[in-house]
Amino acid sequence: MLNLTPLNFPMSQNENDRPLDGDPAYPTEKILAHGRDIGHRGVAWIIGPLLVGLLAVGLALGGEQMAHLNARLCQLHPYAPLLFMPLGFALLVFLGNRYFPGCQGSGIPQTIAATDASSEVDVGYLLSWRIVFGKMLLTLGGLGLGASIGREGPTIQIGASVMHSFFGRGPFQLVESRRILILAGGAAGIAAAFNAPLAGIMFAIEELSKKHVFNANSSSLVTIIVSGLISLSILGNYTYFGTTQSVLLWNGSLSAILLCGLVGGVAGGVFSRLFVFVSFNMPRPVAQLMKARPILYAAGCGLIVAVIGVATHGLVFGSGYEPTKLSLETSVALPWYYGLAKLVATLVSATSGIAAGIFAPSLSIGAGLGDNIVALLPNMADHSAVVLLVMAAYLAGVTRAPVTSFIISMEMTASNQMLLPLMAATVVASQVSKLINPEPLYHKLSEKFVVPPDGYRSTTNVRSELDVDEKPVVKYSTESKKYTNDEDSKKAK
Repeated sequence: MLNLTPLNFPMSQNENDRPLDGDPAYPTEKILAHGRDIGHRGVAWIIGPLLVGLLAVGLALGGEQMAHLNARLCQLHPYAPLLFMPLGFALLVFLGNRYFPGCQGSGIPQTIAATDASSEVDVGYLLSWRIVFGKMLLTLGGLGLGASIGREGPTIQIGASVMHSFFGRGPFQLVESRRILILAGGAAGIAAAFNAPLAGIMFAIEELSKKHVFNANSSSLVTIIVSGLISLSILGNYTYFGTTQSVLLWNGSLSAILLCGLVGGVAGGVFSRLFVFVSFNMPRPVAQLMKARPILYAAGCGLIVAVIGVATHGLVFGSGYEPTKLSLETSVALPWYYGLAKLVATLVSATSGIAAGIFAPSLSIGAGLGDNIVALLPNMADHSAVVLLVMAAYLAGVTRAPVTSFIISMEMTASNQMLLPLMAATVVASQVSKLINPEPLYHKLSEKFVVPPDGYRSTTNVRSELDVDEKPVVKYSTESKKYTNDEDSKKAK
């Protein structure tokens, strides 16, 4: 839900903001209180997005170095992944469970759970500076191992954690203020990760705020824009997945658009359904093993991904930027098995318990499936156009966020001329996926993070608007020269 409003920072509900009857010093105190609030807002909405942008850039550059390191190692020792990937997966899960609980998975379900949390729950177990450090460390470790994961989802949790750190200071006292900070941080994270500010806004509307109104006010927009500008100024106008100038005209291309949407929706829906099955509905013996022996389970997942990677000569390792760029910018076909192999490797990596985003691998899977369509129907439409359509359609099928999916695909590949076909394909894919997996993937996964660990409850003063009305009225007595409230008066009587 979207609510476009002018600049509308959450107002402080401190006692200093309430009129004190007869207090001669009240105007000065009020001015000082509002000055402090303005300072807190400035720090949150300027320094916060700067930090989000810098952390996103750091994760992007670190991810590139880890990917190069993995590729170099696999070239020198092609069978080495069979050894270091099981051990590496096990180590990452051990570190995550022991020192960084809440860092598992993509980070988007945690951000959604924190957004939906009630006022009495402290969401520090999902969003904190500990999470920022752990998420970056574990994500870089996974990319270095060659896991089929992305960094975009982790960047969303990192951005939300940075902005949430300003909660409880100055005017940011209400649970509504917490939601605004989290939504703005998550949107800024994806804007900086993909270098796509518009996609950040739409992601906050489609995914993070399904149950709440997203206030697209000046403060939220500044957060997204500043983070995006930091990424743009350091990394430039990069396109990890390449670019294409292909065009599809509606006249004669409608069948291609519908087919791409159908294929992407079915494949994305199946992936989501399998993800939910592994996360919630595994047979009892396997589920008990996953819970009782998470390190052993992670090692097994690492071995599966290593076997797939070795069998495909390392093609499925990493986020999949290079194979996708090759398919999109040239007419060179990927191996026929790439899409399916990448799908399985991504599913196993994402459900192993390590920090693992699925945005970039999903786009790469879509490229592989688009290549398959072109191979089967070579005269249906332009090669690059079909690949791009299935990339967007598969992402929409996985996330059930069609607008975000076509905007990301369009902005990431500089293909504005494909706007209408991308819109149509993603809408079709989202509806087809809904038939296979009725509940959106990220919102279903967020249920795993609703209950805080070990009865973890709020230690901060989180209040709702109802709490404000219940506060006693503070008054200034000219006789006693003291501040009193209604409760004090009742006790005195």
